[in-house]
Amino acid sequence: MLARKWNISHRENKIMAKQKSVSIPISKKKAPKYFNNVFISVANSIAKKVGANSVLIYADVFDNLDQFKELNSNISIILATKDEETYTKAKKTFKNVLRVPKVNLTRIGKIKISVMKAVSAGLVVSGDKIVCLSGVKQFGYFDNLIVLDIGKEFEVFTSANLPGKKDKLKPEVFESVLTLAIELANQGREGKPIGTIFVIGSHEKVLQFSRQLIINPFQGYHKGERNIMDPLLRETIKEFSALDGAFVIQDDGVVISAGRYLSAALNKEEFPQGLGSRHVAAAGITSVTDATAIVISESTGTVRIYKKGTIFMEIEKPTKKMS
Repeated sequence: MLARKWNISHRENKIMAKQKSVSIPISKKKAPKYFNNVFISVANSIAKKVGANSVLIYADVFDNLDQFKELNSNISIILATKDEETYTKAKKTFKNVLRVPKVNLTRIGKIKISVMKAVSAGLVVSGDKIVCLSGVKQFGYFDNLIVLDIGKEFEVFTSANLPGKKDKLKPEVFESVLTLAIELANQGREGKPIGTIFVIGSHEKVLQFSRQLIINPFQGYHKGERNIMDPLLRETIKEFSALDGAFVIQDDGVVISAGRYLSAALNKEEFPQGLGSRHVAAAGITSVTDATAIVISESTGTVRIYKKGTIFMEIEKPTKKMS
């Protein structure tokens, strides 16, 4: 799914790009700034070479936003951050700044979420090439560079397929559920891993292709008390996530039910090997409705998004070192 990937790593004060290594005597104190300069310079060079439209940067890696000004003025700069202070500071200088969920993500996960937000905001369209920089905040410098060709390697990343773009599903509802799912995948519940399904949108048809496994814990409550956008409801959702079955959520974020058995059969013969019944159920329900399904794998913590019976995106659970 990745078009091209360059890893430039710091090992015993050496820069290694492709198969060449150059010894450079630098202090540990100056290393982060130096490596960031190297990555920005390389990103600039690669962007020109491949004809990239944008450079997407995960800005939380380090604090000095002025370094980004060294990029070619003809290339659009897109900054992504989950830090409120960084977002406010970046907005004063840069035009395209995205706020991403405050959850732990892998390097690739950061890029996936950021690209999805960029598509949703209309900053990236099918046919664009973008250079992406990411890393780990604790290290203080970039260590990952990826070139993406939207519409080829990332066919799913088009405005037509993005959840909330073509259907009635509100983007803020989708992002809220996705953030909640990633939190559950990372944290689990009471020290135990959690596996569950969130089905968002097209709720009337979803209910037709499903049945209640348990008494619906949300039945009888006012809509205002069971909206996924309400921070007070998030802990309740986390408690019920240990129940068997799926959550069914309206386009506007109102939770219809929990503990729902999805009975829609998957019409496609081909399905990725090694994925359990939750994933088959999610693929099945999204193949016969316009709903979007978000699945947490109990065994791996990977979050998968399903649309039209296929996997739209995978977000892997980060290790503690990668957080």
